[in-house]
Amino acid sequence: MAISPLTKIAFRGVQKYYPAKHASQAPTLALDSLNLAIRDTEIVSIVGPTGCGKSTALNLIAGFEEVSTGEVVLDGASVYGPGPDRAVVFQQPSLFPWLDVFDNVTLGVKCRGVPEPQYRPQAERLLHAVGLDGFMRHYPYQLSGGMQQRVQIARALISQPKVLLMDEPFGALDYQTRISMQELLLQLWVEFKPTVFFITHDVSEAIFISDRVLVMSKRPGRVKLCIDVDVPKPRTLDFMTTPHFIELQRELLHTLQAEVQGTDVH
Repeated sequence: MAISPLTKIAFRGVQKYYPAKHASQAPTLALDSLNLAIRDTEIVSIVGPTGCGKSTALNLIAGFEEVSTGEVVLDGASVYGPGPDRAVVFQQPSLFPWLDVFDNVTLGVKCRGVPEPQYRPQAERLLHAVGLDGFMRHYPYQLSGGMQQRVQIARALISQPKVLLMDEPFGALDYQTRISMQELLLQLWVEFKPTVFFITHDVSEAIFISDRVLVMSKRPGRVKLCIDVDVPKPRTLDFMTTPHFIELQRELLHTLQAEVQGTDVH
């Protein structure tokens, strides 16, 4: 697969096996012949049945795992491990309870030896961007779940990563907070322009935030469907009531249902 100069991330013939737990069992093939190109600054969401390899694909981009065959490429170079050019936001905020908001956000840059005069302005800017500039000295237990996720996103962005990897980051939030976080993500994208690889089980969320939505097949994971969401970002909630949004939602839901049930889409 040729890689365009505009391509930020590419999967080229990727297979990922996990070893069997017992000698009598065959290895588990999680991803099979995955070919995918993600453009620079693009937001791509992945939906699919449980166990289809969504998180495996994210872990391969992050460098947490290695491919069995094929190649994952970032900016034209093969991925062999984690790096500061990629940041991960998980579903559950992984904040240190003994550190306040400001220190949670800046811990990584401190550990890399960046002087405070260099990182403080960026930290304050990010905390303002996520609406937490009045909570810099609060501790995680004093924050709501949505506020904790805002801290985690600010911490991910402080190193100015090229790629933001998000594994169901809003899945544990209530509906209203989730909508607010989706809008926040789009606002941050406008300002910082990262390439975003976003895992979700929520089809509406995927359509609202993404340039493209990919549906994965049942294990072993392959790309079953790719749809473009050709609507300028950032988007308003009114987009979710348009005929175009509803038609995209219908197409994705029917494809997902057919994949889970093993039937053809009509």
